[in-house]
Amino acid sequence: MHLKKLFLLIFSILFIACESNETDINTDNLLLGVWVEPQYNGETTTFKRGNSLPNKGNGISFLSNGNLIERTSGFCGTPPLTFFNIEGTFILNDSLITIKTNNYPSNYAWRIISLSESKLVVKRELTAQEIDHRALMDLFYEIENLAYSVTCTNATNWQFTPYVAKACGGPQGYIVYSNQIDTQYFLNKIAAYTQAEKDYNFKWAIVSDCSIVNPPKSIECKNGYPILKY
Repeated sequence: MHLKKLFLLIFSILFIACESNETDINTDNLLLGVWVEPQYNGETTTFKRGNSLPNKGNGISFLSNGNLIERTSGFCGTPPLTFFNIEGTFILNDSLITIKTNNYPSNYAWRIISLSESKLVVKRELTAQEIDHRALMDLFYEIENLAYSVTCTNATNWQFTPYVAKACGGPQGYIVYSNQIDTQYFLNKIAAYTQAEKDYNFKWAIVSDCSIVNPPKSIECKNGYPILKY
């Protein structure tokens, strides 16, 4: 009787241990390998497990040393497509895959939605740099909306101002504004955006070109919009 109870106890322990091993998936090892035939559905992308990257098709290979090879045709969707390899690195932290390559976009991230031996489903997730850049663009959109909030009927009522100083010196560009808006508020927005982009460039080591942007010669009203003439 005691031997029977002991046998049942040992069997129960082994069964629980085996069941635990089956559900405890090692995401790091499961991600490694080749993933092909991406299917895009809204914000998610579904890959199938493959044996090798296709010659004419998209795919990605995650290597055990932290490197990756992506097979892509780039952003050109016009046939005939030319496929090529992009090399980079990846870091898997929990369910977030952070990817770095030498091609655009150079830094991006995927959130793993599901992962099995045969299927990988990921969702594009904004990186910290992309979040900062979106905030920067939101500020610039506010400036643009304010700048074009007045219909241009008389060019003499319009002015222009430079925005953002390049690392090499000189403005990045010029933007028009009407003297019928709160011009001081508008110029303060320009100053805030200029400082914000300087901070962004310093934080993310963004390097600008040294080309010189000449100031416009005049402003012209066309179809209700102010046009800078160079």
